[in-house]
Amino acid sequence: MSSIKQFQVTFDCAEPERVARFWCEVLGYVVPPPPKGFATWGDFERSQSPEDQGSWFACGDPSGVGPRLFFQRVPEGKVVKNRLHLCVRVGTGLVGEERLATLEAECARLVALGAVRVRLLLADDDNESCMVMQDIEGNEFCLD
Repeated sequence: MSSIKQFQVTFDCAEPERVARFWCEVLGYVVPPPPKGFATWGDFERSQSPEDQGSWFACGDPSGVGPRLFFQRVPEGKVVKNRLHLCVRVGTGLVGEERLATLEAECARLVALGAVRVRLLLADDDNESCMVMQDIEGNEFCLD
């Protein structure tokens, strides 16, 4: 018997809300309503102890299909390549120049949000072209 499990992807970062809002723009995700009893997320934050304020933030797929993204503050900075990364599927089904144009257009949109273009990997015998990028705190991801 198989079962489908929901999962969340957790990012370690320095500024959870800032990184979460970046990924909301990348993926079309939304910030959920504040916890019950709070009119705004700011109200919730002010209710927390000073050391817990700004320590996490989350966002989710408005359709409920994609995983929740959770961002937690950690004291150390990023120093090596991610062991796991997200591939943002913007060119699915596209090939050649049409795929490259789609990747370039999305890259330009994300660079305007603070992402960094790392390199374009051109198609070979086994794989279509993709773009390696970094988010606003240097976490690698791909446009695929």
